[in-house]
Amino acid sequence: MANLLDYLDWRGDLTLLQDPFNEVDNLILAELSFVDFKETVPGPGEGESIPLWAAAEAFFSRFPAREKIDMGVLVPDAIPDMLRKMADSRRFRDMKLNCFVDWLDVGKGEQFAALTIETGDGALYLSFRGTDDTLAGWKEDFNLACMPEVPAQKKAVQYVKEVAGQFPRKKLRLGGHSKGGNLAVYAGVFCPAAIQRRMNAIWSNDGPGFHEELLELPQHKRVEDRIHSIVPKSSVVGMLLEHEEAYAVVDSDQLGLLQHDGFSWQVMGNHFITLRQMTRQAHMSDMELRTWIHGMPMEQREKFVNALFHVLTASGAVTLTDLKADSFKAVGAIVKAMKDLDKETRDGLLEFMRILFMSNLRLTLEGIQEESEKKRAVLHWNLRKKREDES
Repeated sequence: MANLLDYLDWRGDLTLLQDPFNEVDNLILAELSFVDFKETVPGPGEGESIPLWAAAEAFFSRFPAREKIDMGVLVPDAIPDMLRKMADSRRFRDMKLNCFVDWLDVGKGEQFAALTIETGDGALYLSFRGTDDTLAGWKEDFNLACMPEVPAQKKAVQYVKEVAGQFPRKKLRLGGHSKGGNLAVYAGVFCPAAIQRRMNAIWSNDGPGFHEELLELPQHKRVEDRIHSIVPKSSVVGMLLEHEEAYAVVDSDQLGLLQHDGFSWQVMGNHFITLRQMTRQAHMSDMELRTWIHGMPMEQREKFVNALFHVLTASGAVTLTDLKADSFKAVGAIVKAMKDLDKETRDGLLEFMRILFMSNLRLTLEGIQEESEKKRAVLHWNLRKKREDES
């Protein structure tokens, strides 16, 4: 089955003039903001745009030849391969990069990164980085369920204003994967109406939703027809909180929560392979998580998030990679930190972990069953064709 890397092999020789910007291009550019372009791509208002091929050369020059580049625990390792293929392709190599921002405050649990791409067809793509492997980024994700607005969302709105001012004649596309998709939609909703009128599309690629009140705001109504939400068939992340009703469901070659990885989404030609609806188990997992979240008063949710990340950072870890690298030390510190919590909070953390574990187990088992049914169907078709040929 084909994915983003296959798409770059198949269609990388076609410029946007030959084949206009599409949903697969969107996900590729959404993933691009996970690349660390510090000291290569200028920040907002700091200099001229740099061609993608040149930014790629500068990035890879920081690593020994053929060395596997570690992107972190949850960031897809395929991103460096994607960047190499983009730099070698007619479609992407001459796109220009600018306005790179990468901001992290570990103490406050805040993380924001974004990149602007001049696509060469008169438009920009503003790519908002999703959740990387920093614990600060994950804490902010959880705060989406607790607070009406998180710092990254405020920064996303300000970022759009700055970029729109720097490129006053360009049409705008906004997009991101995971939390980045949430930031793209939020920024599109809350930026000034004059900037909204310049927007061609807003893409949320398996991004968490919003509190219901936001979907009813007049600012949201002004752009809702340009919001494109894409989720995999067993989405959990992308169905958290409330969502626009119109969303596309894409096929994936992964099981369970691993379908969140955009490189597992299946591509045919210049579009994703779409399905009629999410799986039954995904709906069940979505409802269980929502019920659990909405069952807590807002104050209790905030207390829960603070406790969760107090436990995770008890070992001194800053990233998920840190936790993985010294797991023995981390487990000891986490167990000790859990004991220090009050019973209600500790029970809440254990229940949350149970829900996530059971959700992933159900989705994985459902995926295994689905794959088995597909194989049986193919076998049955081959046997029937063989009998027909023999007769």
